[in-house]
Amino acid sequence: MKKYTILLFFVLVSISLAAQNKDTKNADKLFDSYEYVQAVKEYLALVEKGKGDVYVYKQLADSYYNRLDTAEAEKWYVETLKSKQDAETYYRYAQVLKSNGKYAESDVQMKIFSTMLPNDERTKEFNENPDYLSRLKKKAKLFDLKKININSKKSDFGGSLYNNVLYFASARNEKGKIYGWNDEPFLDLYQSVYKEEDGSYSEPTAISELNTVFHEGPLTMTKDGNTIYFSSESFNEKLFKKDKPKKLRYGQVSLFKAIKENGKWTAVTPLPFNSKSYSTGNPSIDKDGKFLYFASNMPGSIGGTDLWKVAVSSDGSYGIPENMGDKINTPSDENFPFVSDDAVLYFSSNGLTGFGGLDVFSVDLNEISTPNNLGAPINTEKDDFAFTFNKEKYIGSISSNRSGIDHIYSVVPVCKGQIQAIVKNAKNNTILADSKVIILDAYNNILDTKMSNKKGEVSYEVDCQKPYVLEVHKDGFVTKSFPVAKIEEEVVSIDAAIDPIEITVTEKEIILKPIYFEFNKSDITKQGAAELDKLVYVMSQNDKLVIYVKSHTDSRGSDEYNLDLSDRRVKSTIQYIVSKGISADKISGKGFGESELKVTCGDLCTDEEHSLNRRSEFLIIK
Repeated sequence: MKKYTILLFFVLVSISLAAQNKDTKNADKLFDSYEYVQAVKEYLALVEKGKGDVYVYKQLADSYYNRLDTAEAEKWYVETLKSKQDAETYYRYAQVLKSNGKYAESDVQMKIFSTMLPNDERTKEFNENPDYLSRLKKKAKLFDLKKININSKKSDFGGSLYNNVLYFASARNEKGKIYGWNDEPFLDLYQSVYKEEDGSYSEPTAISELNTVFHEGPLTMTKDGNTIYFSSESFNEKLFKKDKPKKLRYGQVSLFKAIKENGKWTAVTPLPFNSKSYSTGNPSIDKDGKFLYFASNMPGSIGGTDLWKVAVSSDGSYGIPENMGDKINTPSDENFPFVSDDAVLYFSSNGLTGFGGLDVFSVDLNEISTPNNLGAPINTEKDDFAFTFNKEKYIGSISSNRSGIDHIYSVVPVCKGQIQAIVKNAKNNTILADSKVIILDAYNNILDTKMSNKKGEVSYEVDCQKPYVLEVHKDGFVTKSFPVAKIEEEVVSIDAAIDPIEITVTEKEIILKPIYFEFNKSDITKQGAAELDKLVYVMSQNDKLVIYVKSHTDSRGSDEYNLDLSDRRVKSTIQYIVSKGISADKISGKGFGESELKVTCGDLCTDEEHSLNRRSEFLIIK
């Protein structure tokens, strides 16, 4: 991912001018232009011609390092370090070895680096954590992670979910200008709609009003959804430095602001602290819109790229950027800041102790202390970066090149809770053992079924932040559902009190409480369903029962309309009973409209009297 860490922070690699010669001229020009793909070809051609030396090997190693080809980088650092090199080369080699899973060999190189720079913060961190790998592996799992469906065959990263839209940067535009750093198209900004019901995303679309021929992305958005800050290249501001002898222009990455008008992003303006001398990028605005966090290598930086913040005033002006300090920033690279709604700063670093490459860390902004490595599976020996989290949706994203290319993964906090229910008789509060309790998710999918124990108890291990429903079944009792809101605490207790079926059966009729309907409707009400469940129970216990349903309306409306309405109510009633497992040949019925009113009161009927007339009756045919 280093190829986009700048999005792209152009870290100028220092080279020994004394080692340059006419043979390396073309390769060096490509290297200086960050055209690493072509530069590698030129340097390899020199090696094949027998013109390779330590300088060429180092250029190859650094080219592969920048392209994130750690296997090839390792090969050429081995050749380079056959001669004594500067401390940073040993550090880079150590990082490459770690990214290739060679931790013991990496530690050897780190010890060499430590003797060369004993006062370096990375040296101190390494010496203070000799057992860092075992400690990292023992960390509790904080998140579940999976690749999302919008990834392409090119680089995709920097996903941020705002409202129900995921914004991210991608090199998928095959028609775009090719970037010589990695031989992929230049980055554009895309958006995709998040589908909560199944966790998938819609086909991404380019944000055309923001994209240019240069790199764009990632972005951050204010809480109201009307302002974004995003990264783009300083060439858009005509900010660049010229190297006339080499005929090169060196651009930087800059921050831009855009406002939403009529559903489009407009009024794109550069931020006032952009410069042709340094980069500013990968922004994150806090929930109040008062501070903008970003990465930069501006003067005052401790390492290659540091994390900075700047105050944003209500009038749209900005304060003076402030470095986040040496508790966060190291002599290496810190990047991709993200500030959560609860003031936790997440960021990536290859200078703090990690598994390898860039790792994701967190720190509480209310009391900045030692950053916390998020552990596996968020972090791997490869580059893991651009962590974001949407608290309302309880889902986040992370980017990683663990598969060999930058891809976006969804992350969900590992949070387990427990639902404990006690099934009781609602009438006398006695415990009901051997009750069937079904747990369903928000989409009515059955997750598990258990029987209550002798104490009426049943419990389920569940995920936090998800709603559930407990459905309780017991012979002789009305089936009842108990909704459970999103789990916010470790244990949620449910008093599952269900009503006994109390029903009168005569030779001619099953007498239930009236099955009333709402005015001008045929839908079964919640109260009506509870009564019909009693009828279902009686019929399930006697397979010889055959029932005839009579439905009635009140006196409002025409005779013809009321007859049709009552017929629809009969059909609704029958459909409900059949849906509960009763054979359709065991129940029939007819609508009688207002022909058999229970209360005859004409135009003087009260609402209560009208409701008494809207009823169903159940006669025993057999």
